[in-house]
Amino acid sequence: MDEKTLHILEFPVVLERLAAYADFSASAELARALHPSRLMEEVLLRQARTAEARRLLSLDSTISVGGARDIRAKVELAAHAGVLEEAELLDIRNTLIAARELGRTLERHAAVAPNLALPGASLPPPAGVIEAISRAISDRGEVVDGASDRLASIRRELKAAHDRLLGRLERIINDPKNIPMLQDTLITQRNGRYVVPLRAEFKGQLRSIIHDQSSSGATLFVEPLVVVELNNQQRELQLAERDEVRRILAELSAQVGGHAAALIAMLGALAQIDLALMCARYADDLHASEPVIVPSRPRAGHPGSVIQLMHARHPLLPPEKVVPVDIMLDESTFAVVITGPNTGGKTVTLKTVGLLAVMAQSGLHIPAQSGSTLSLFENVFADIGDEQSIEQSLSTFSGHITNIVRILKRAVPRTLVLLDELGAGTDPQEGAALARALLADLVARTIPCLAATHYPELKAFAHATPGVVNASMEFDLQTLRPTYRLTIGLPGRSNALLIAERLGLRQEIIRNARATIDPADLRAEDLLDEIHRQREQAREARAETVRSLQAAEEARGELEQRLENIEDERLKVLESTRAQAQEELEALRRELESTRRELQRARQPLEALKPVQESVEALEAEVEKPVVRRVRPQSKRAPLRVGSRVHLPALHAEGVVTAIGENDLEVQIGALRLRARPNDIQVAGEEQTPAPPPKPAPRPRTGKKEAPAAIFHASPGVELDLRGQRAEDALPALERFLEQAYLAGLPYVRIIHGKGTGRLRQAARETLRQLPQAARFENGLDSEGGEGVTVVHLKGD
Repeated sequence: MDEKTLHILEFPVVLERLAAYADFSASAELARALHPSRLMEEVLLRQARTAEARRLLSLDSTISVGGARDIRAKVELAAHAGVLEEAELLDIRNTLIAARELGRTLERHAAVAPNLALPGASLPPPAGVIEAISRAISDRGEVVDGASDRLASIRRELKAAHDRLLGRLERIINDPKNIPMLQDTLITQRNGRYVVPLRAEFKGQLRSIIHDQSSSGATLFVEPLVVVELNNQQRELQLAERDEVRRILAELSAQVGGHAAALIAMLGALAQIDLALMCARYADDLHASEPVIVPSRPRAGHPGSVIQLMHARHPLLPPEKVVPVDIMLDESTFAVVITGPNTGGKTVTLKTVGLLAVMAQSGLHIPAQSGSTLSLFENVFADIGDEQSIEQSLSTFSGHITNIVRILKRAVPRTLVLLDELGAGTDPQEGAALARALLADLVARTIPCLAATHYPELKAFAHATPGVVNASMEFDLQTLRPTYRLTIGLPGRSNALLIAERLGLRQEIIRNARATIDPADLRAEDLLDEIHRQREQAREARAETVRSLQAAEEARGELEQRLENIEDERLKVLESTRAQAQEELEALRRELESTRRELQRARQPLEALKPVQESVEALEAEVEKPVVRRVRPQSKRAPLRVGSRVHLPALHAEGVVTAIGENDLEVQIGALRLRARPNDIQVAGEEQTPAPPPKPAPRPRTGKKEAPAAIFHASPGVELDLRGQRAEDALPALERFLEQAYLAGLPYVRIIHGKGTGRLRQAARETLRQLPQAARFENGLDSEGGEGVTVVHLKGD
């Protein structure tokens, strides 16, 4: 890609923002070195990894390479027989642990992120390195006693020698004969040896070696001769400890160096995965979507390029201020001439198109509506901004022409050219002629291009030339401010006279100015004004229609909610009444039974109780009838559109429609985006048609098999965690879970019981052998928990 264009489009600024999401310096370097690719396979792989990383983060937002460090220099040093310090070895260990954890996470989610699993295969660290460093070095960065038997022995001896030395010195400073000679009763160190503070006037009276004196000369720091040998022993042991620690560090460094190639490859894979996670987090913060990348398909008179950006936003502008633009070029258009007022957004529009194209080819998701489509361009060239140079004696015009000459030499049909203020900076007549000739050359060579200009001649050129279309940045004549909205298909209006009139310029001057303009141009401008006015009215009418539909939807939803509340209240009253009736029936039963016993004791006939008994049974049957929710007639499904809230019964989740295709639509649930068929969703507020209520008595069986009613059973999930429960509580939960999973049509489930003593696992498996829903079961894979998990395969229908 053209480096100058990347800087003009401010792509390095985007990369700096991306690098801010890095968890360690190696991935930050990758981000800053990211460049657009020309290869379709590589671009699609980058986009797929970003999309997979976003799905992973939607499942677990804590996924990261936290704890990793850029250990390349340390590994290279170890590979060349260098000895690493304790802190450096800890950095290596922590990086290996981070890689191992991330590798396990990717292995668990291999089905969700298959493209990230490829570099993830290099993440498992070399065997034994983590354990060796952990055994030898503590988390505080110190070599532990257990790093070697010799080090443990040396440190035991060193402690004993230290205790003997200090004990002897304590006796010296606490001796009543020595106290008057000492400046203070304390023990200190000078040059690595333990000494006591002796007053200078008693020099020679305590047999000792002088190591230092105070700045005043009043105190001498001396080593009594009786402890010289003890000091020597301690010093010798300290040197032995240093040498042994050095040997251990050298041994660990050699082990690291022996795996240098694998560790460098692992770090590269870790940086690649972190880069994908960075792209995902950046995309989430930008509210970006995955672009559709398509190859160019040249045909006669057209380069075959596609630019369809919906609600595109410049990624470096504040999202609350930027106005999205739609740039939709049909199959017959590959060049756009944009006109409009100064500071109206023409330059931002050009930069948005170019920047989103290079972002897409770099693997970044773009701040545009889902479904936005871009061709794969071999290069992008831009002439935007002031090319004036005092050092090179270039005027603004000369600078632009120099850059355009360079672009024309390198541009081909598979490149995208962006030209701002084409032909500006010179005589208007010559500039317009030159701009028209330049644009004609690009169109003749079928090179995709977008050009911003003020020249009316280019509007006529775009209108009359196949493959070229006019576009304009709108301007609000009421507020005298640009709206920053792009309109494809209409050229910009010349608003100079209207603006001057609104700003108070005298009418006679306005009339004189109009008199000098060609009447045909005035009629064209008036016609253009009318077209813009009618388009604005149509936009306002459409917006009002959308607002009315939204208000109607809200009113319908509110009414349905009120009806639901009324129905809930009715059900509560009926349930309460039924409960009361059951209590009264129970009291009547008890009284009837008491009467029966009295008649039996009195040897009286019981025939008189039969009518009462039959009446009670009839009442019981009536009370036992279930309370059924009334089914309201279903209204026609509201039309789906972008922004509609929908419910996905299969996932028990609600989302928002972000794009609508011919046969499916895209739904965003949190940070997750997925595609679904219209029949698989419900508009939020719609009810499922309920299953018919169960009959109190079973139907008689016939010889023919009846097709079961299609009843939707909610999925209980694929895992049941029984850890921490007693068998008498866990087994009923297991039976209920398995029955629900069977009814929901799940092919298998996982029962998590843990390893422990094995009693819960044994009880669960004994129960599974007796349950009719279980076809077979087996231990989980190592990645699923091994013997702590039982995978149960359920029987089919």
